[in-house]
Amino acid sequence: MRVLGYMSGTSLDGVDAAILETDGERIDAFGPATLLSFSAAERAAVVRATEDALRWDGIGARPASFAAAEAVILDTHVRAARAVLAEDGGAIDLIGFHGQTVLHRPERRLTVQLGDAAALASALGVPVVADMRQADLAAGGQGAPLVPIYHRALADRLALPRPIAFLNIGGVANLSWIGAGEGMAAFDTGPGNGMIDLLLQSRGAGRYDEDGRLGAAGQVDRAILDEYLCAPYFRQSGPKSLDRYDFTLAAVESLSLEDAAATLTAFAIEAIRCAADLLPAAPGEWIVCGGGVHNPTLMRLLGKRVGTWRAADDCGLRGDFIEAEAMAYLAARSVRGLPLTFPATTGVPHPIPGGRIFHPQNAG
Repeated sequence: MRVLGYMSGTSLDGVDAAILETDGERIDAFGPATLLSFSAAERAAVVRATEDALRWDGIGARPASFAAAEAVILDTHVRAARAVLAEDGGAIDLIGFHGQTVLHRPERRLTVQLGDAAALASALGVPVVADMRQADLAAGGQGAPLVPIYHRALADRLALPRPIAFLNIGGVANLSWIGAGEGMAAFDTGPGNGMIDLLLQSRGAGRYDEDGRLGAAGQVDRAILDEYLCAPYFRQSGPKSLDRYDFTLAAVESLSLEDAAATLTAFAIEAIRCAADLLPAAPGEWIVCGGGVHNPTLMRLLGKRVGTWRAADDCGLRGDFIEAEAMAYLAARSVRGLPLTFPATTGVPHPIPGGRIFHPQNAG
């Protein structure tokens, strides 16, 4: 099958779209991919819905801002599909749609991804697989991370030596450990870029720490870093997952911008270091993807704390599009009734097939 996958991540920068040729087990070929960035107005609508979701916390009527955000999400996803399909003029058989996560409370079996899958199927005339987390949560899993089974498929395709770790550093960072045979372990490690981005945005200093300059210029406040690392989350074994906003900026409010950025950069890396200690065996190599790989300060610290790593692009992969590809892969698995999540990846009692299929003729 030729499948289009989407990811609109917690960094809130836009929509990644990537085409994958797959049967949900093998990866046969990589098709075109693109990033469609949100305009300022589009991003503002999504940010507003995210902020309202935190105040709402799943109790009572859904915030009115959700409808405006879903209109943005539908429009940007349709335009992203048309852009990526125009690159090679091909057709697609299926779409994997994640939607925009605005709230994740696994302890309450609650996760909220905004987006109208039925309308997307109608607009593009192609079946859409969505709601990939809900069956896992309903069965007692964390509902995250979803990507480990795709990481295993990538390791198989590249014949990478085991054990190996795939580390995605987005708004939240997550880790997939791939061992011999079907061995896997996975969980969110802690904040990735998200807190650094929020710091700069809260102080009117831009959207993100470009080239890691602020993090490199500042001094780490060890007392504050230790305070963050004292959170019970870092002592829990996996599987486990986080909401992007589970940690706040309150502790760094008194620091200069540079020192706060340095401290939050160190926090992201020390959280990954803590996660490494929880793995079944030390990975021989770390393959890194996501926005964090573009922050030289973050990656320099990673090398000091976990050892050998390679950017996914240096392995012949598309590091910025792995999560979008994963949604395509999971969609293909869904239509074949194959499991998406596993006891070792989300803590679910048994492997869970997932994904709800929306057909164009039923959309409305």
